Amino acid sequence: MNQFHHVSVLLWECIEGLNIKPDGIYVDGTLGGAGHSSEIVKRLETGRHIGIDRDPVALKAAGERLAPYSDKVTLVHSNFCEIKQVLDDLNIEGVDGILLDLGVSSPQLDDGARGFSYMADAPLDMRMNNEDPLTAHDVVNTWSYEELKRILYDYGEERYAPQIASAICRRREAKPIESTLELVDVIRSAMPPAALREKQHPAKRSFQAIRIAVNDELGSVEKVMRDAIPKLNKGGRLAVITFHSLEDRIVKNAMVAASKGCTCPPSFPVCVCGKKPQVKLITRKPIVSTDEELQVNPRARSAKLRICEKL
Repeated sequence: MNQFHHVSVLLWECIEGLNIKPDGIYVDGTLGGAGHSSEIVKRLETGRHIGIDRDPVALKAAGERLAPYSDKVTLVHSNFCEIKQVLDDLNIEGVDGILLDLGVSSPQLDDGARGFSYMADAPLDMRMNNEDPLTAHDVVNTWSYEELKRILYDYGEERYAPQIASAICRRREAKPIESTLELVDVIRSAMPPAALREKQHPAKRSFQAIRIAVNDELGSVEKVMRDAIPKLNKGGRLAVITFHSLEDRIVKNAMVAASKGCTCPPSFPVCVCGKKPQVKLITRKPIVSTDEELQVNPRARSAKLRICEKL
């Protein structure tokens, strides 16, 4: 079997939150190693499960894991943000649950050849789907100083963003930055000694920022939050796990906005917008990992799960 093993985050909280019906239709928009999906399909009798992933390696491994349930499972190679198109292509008007785990799966991080890791030397790639045109090499070597500084600040919350962006631009003037460890060396050179002594790896925030930019992760989250809720049947639930404050803010704001009705100014005597609530919030505050889960999977520390239900 393909060695794509990923520890599913907040697994039981997701299964409980989806409130699975044996005859329902469920979508895992970020299939990964199918950890969540394998528990969903076990609970289906006459229902159907749609698994989506943009990574062909993940999709192949998930297919092997879900093979015993192949009569109930449909696998689709696509980006989760294309969920509306995927369901339209399958002639599915509405579903009873959608799960999105927005974290990068452990095998992607751990596979040095993919270029996600700052611990292994590899070409600068970082694409979740190797058919996408934009790579980390493109971002690092062709984006302007201002663009680099912006993504390092916004996506990585890197306080040394100006210094790192400057160092990247200086280094690439001599020759292109080709590998992950070469980029790590540039990042280190731009940071003061005190920052290099911190517990967190000095390149962690910068690599996260570049990965988000390469894969347009925030744009994808905004799009899926617009398109997923209309695809839910009445009583259907949307469960989203985020690992980054910017992603969580997008998910929270979208769910809160969908849960509100009239948006007319308070001074209006009657409603003229006609807006009705689309969902009710199941989680007022996000669900986070237990201490027990964190002992098994420290990468779950920043995970937040939010759930809403279609009205």
